Amino acid sequence: MLSVIFSAFKKKRSLEETVIKIQNGDLLLRNELIENFKPFIAKAVSSVCRRYINESDDEFSIGLIAFNEAIDKFTSDKGHSLLSFAETLIKRKVIDYIRSQSRRQDVIVDMHSANEGDKLEAYLETEKSLQEYEKTKEAERRKEEILHYQMLLKEFDVSFSDLAEHSPKHADARKGAIAIAKIIVEDQELNEILFTKKRLPIKQLEERVKVSRKTIERNRKYIIAVSIILNGGFLYLNEYIKGAIDE
Repeated sequence: MLSVIFSAFKKKRSLEETVIKIQNGDLLLRNELIENFKPFIAKAVSSVCRRYINESDDEFSIGLIAFNEAIDKFTSDKGHSLLSFAETLIKRKVIDYIRSQSRRQDVIVDMHSANEGDKLEAYLETEKSLQEYEKTKEAERRKEEILHYQMLLKEFDVSFSDLAEHSPKHADARKGAIAIAKIIVEDQELNEILFTKKRLPIKQLEERVKVSRKTIERNRKYIIAVSIILNGGFLYLNEYIKGAIDE
């Protein structure tokens, strides 16, 4: 069913083109997109609730709002599709909703028929299920982020094996290289040279940092790798940068 709807919609225009038009103010197109993807929304919500969801359910309304939010926030420059982004956002919002309701314990069990032990057991079971789901999705997001990062590194002719071989061995050297990467990302001229010409602006860096050309060239691949992370909004890989700075 979903594949038929998606194929029919795709014949008219790509999802990316549709989203751009919607973000530019096409309200009719927004309503059309949401209407066409209601089955997708219901399916995403059902996978969290583990039961059939129809349009009269509160959880479906949460999913609908989340899908609409996904349309507004989606950008294609992160390497994600609208549907994968929307699915993640829908499930996250539904989980938050279930948790907020669980605190009142009026959606987990019937307050009039269940004893306190049943309520607690049901609550704990729901929390465990949600935590397992979140762990699985986080692992998927980490993997997706790493694959996207690997693709960007390839544009600079840098591989993970290169980084393992050429990364600075000492903490001070790593901090120095990270500091250079920050200078590149924060400087419009240097940033443009790096990401348009796919090379490190060594000559310009020599004028801005108190580090020898030899040191810059020795850490070239590491500086490029860190610059990509700082410039690309990588949630999980940024943890590595913070860890290296705090060493």
